[in-house]
Amino acid sequence: MNKIPQLFGSMVFGDHVMQERLPEATYKAVKETVEKGKRLDAGVVHIVAKAMKEWAVEKGATHYTHWFQPMTGITAEKHDSFISPVGADGVIMEFSGKELMRGESDASSFPSGGLRTTFEARGYTAWDPTSYAFVKDNTLFIPTAFYSYGGECLDKKTPLMRSMEALNKQAKRILLLFGDAETARVIPTVGAEQEYFLIDKDLYKKRQDLVFTGRTLFGSRPPKGQEMDDHYFGTIKPRVQAFMQDLDEELWKLGVLAKTEHNEAAPAQHELAPIFTSVNTATDHNQLTMEMMKRVAEKHGLVCLLHEKPFAGVNGSGKHNNWSLSTSSGENLLDPGAAPSENLRFLLFLTAVIEASDTYQDLLRFSVATAGNDHRLGANEAPPAIISVFLGDELTEVLDAIAAGTTYSEKEKHEMKVGVRVLPRFAKDTTDRNRTSPMAFTGNKFEFRMVGSSLSIAEPNIVLNTIVADALSQYAEKLEGSLDFENDVRALIREAYTKHKRIVFSGDNYAVEWADEAARRGLLNLRTTPEALPYFVSERNIKLFARHNIFTEGEMRSRYEILTEEYTKVLHIEALTALDIATRDILPAISRYAKDVADRVKVRQELLGNTEFPEKSQMQKLYQVIDTLYTKTEDLRQLLAQAEKYTDCHIAAGFYKDFIRRAMDEVREAADEGERLTAASYWPMPTYAQLLFS
Repeated sequence: MNKIPQLFGSMVFGDHVMQERLPEATYKAVKETVEKGKRLDAGVVHIVAKAMKEWAVEKGATHYTHWFQPMTGITAEKHDSFISPVGADGVIMEFSGKELMRGESDASSFPSGGLRTTFEARGYTAWDPTSYAFVKDNTLFIPTAFYSYGGECLDKKTPLMRSMEALNKQAKRILLLFGDAETARVIPTVGAEQEYFLIDKDLYKKRQDLVFTGRTLFGSRPPKGQEMDDHYFGTIKPRVQAFMQDLDEELWKLGVLAKTEHNEAAPAQHELAPIFTSVNTATDHNQLTMEMMKRVAEKHGLVCLLHEKPFAGVNGSGKHNNWSLSTSSGENLLDPGAAPSENLRFLLFLTAVIEASDTYQDLLRFSVATAGNDHRLGANEAPPAIISVFLGDELTEVLDAIAAGTTYSEKEKHEMKVGVRVLPRFAKDTTDRNRTSPMAFTGNKFEFRMVGSSLSIAEPNIVLNTIVADALSQYAEKLEGSLDFENDVRALIREAYTKHKRIVFSGDNYAVEWADEAARRGLLNLRTTPEALPYFVSERNIKLFARHNIFTEGEMRSRYEILTEEYTKVLHIEALTALDIATRDILPAISRYAKDVADRVKVRQELLGNTEFPEKSQMQKLYQVIDTLYTKTEDLRQLLAQAEKYTDCHIAAGFYKDFIRRAMDEVREAADEGERLTAASYWPMPTYAQLLFS
């Protein structure tokens, strides 16, 4: 494995490559852009484009593409070759600064939520020099922003970069108050842990529901699930290990800092975790990671499932968004240090996150709201739909002491002792972790655990960056001009923590009692996507994003429309798929088996004259399931016909939530009972036991 240092970033036009290939002045100009946000002039861009093309061609690239992230949840690309005609029958390989800097795409064919009409087609892609270009599939991929002819953002990168700038601006105001005039930039950093399932490709192809929706719409629980906890962190199977090794190598080539891999709680479930990097780069890398997981799985005869709940009855998949703040010199602003109670700068940033999380609970919930994640949030496997913050005993006691005006005595760190002399002793943490918390402080970062496995991490980080920037801007306004800075900081922390302490909760977020307690505290419990989405376009939130130049009101309303329409489309596709499978596959299978059982009953009656025996009871149960399934599929069919008449997507979303989902569950309940009664040889699709344990 000594090849890793040479392999890592080998397909990336990164800092090391630029330093080698760019003139010194050009390299310095690019570094100033990356580190300080300065704009590049056209001459510098042209030099970079020439060097980038020459490097990419050496790596086998024949084409280039502006790689962007529209509101579809996946990435988009249009490939152009480097060739340019010379003479009557020749070509040369060219790539100009203009081609690097901007591209054009059809802006009417991507979701725009009413920002663009069908005939208004022009849209632009603009090079993001802060996220490195890379070569993949003989193509130079250039990370870009995407916006319309009128300048409205139609993607996820543009508002993310705006939110980074807003947070940088407000955090630097705070640092200046603490005497730090040297920090050039404050950068939100993220490490996004990615959970996923791997199943056999041949079995996948036989499951129409997995192919069309990414999750199983039917499936009776197998005799064994995850009850024994024997898969979690267990020995990785050779076939999966081979997949993980190939995945690591592909990601390392692209500069993705893939670090940790292990089995997760559910059978066939696994996790990959990267090292932290800037949130913009982390977002690009996570999109690449999801793409590579699917691609590498195919090479191994597997399929990677990224749906939040591909299997009922076992854990779903999330994406833990580990968020922190770092200065351009690498200092972590959320590091408590050896004496947290005396580290006022840390405590002020910590309090800002607490206040932001309480004030904008609705936005945090909105940022993870999808039809897929609705299956996961609130179940006893993931944080509930109620936002709360876990700080740990030590920090809670520190803030409680400040709020009470008392002195806090720093906790002494103790050695970990387990009664075995040969085992090493080490200092244990001063507080435990809480894996049930949606927003948990875990040493020097906040782990936002509500993000769904299939989601782009852009949305939650846009929200996190913006709401923390807003809290910091208020703190800066109060403290600028302070005559007794230290006392004023403590007073501000005391006031803010006292006001927003309701969001801090250290107990079991899965407990039924917590929902009642949260209601008493006045915390929101937005259980479903249609409940959460309207909060995004409240007057208060429109003003928040406008105040920090993240979104215009039009951009916000368009996103609301896109996400609402997406919710109804997802459920519509699922419902149609469920009807198709139930009608064309499951009902005929149960009917064939029921007929064979009925034939045996008839033979037995003719031979023995018996009227009561086990087969007769089984036959009655089978025909009862058939009757129920016919009734429930017809109910679902009629509800879908009614839903298709709604022209208002917001009304439709509510109808799908309240009626279609329940009708689908009733169809599934009958079908799953049929699976339990029907002989395996008759069943038309791979079962949970085969999918999860093969």
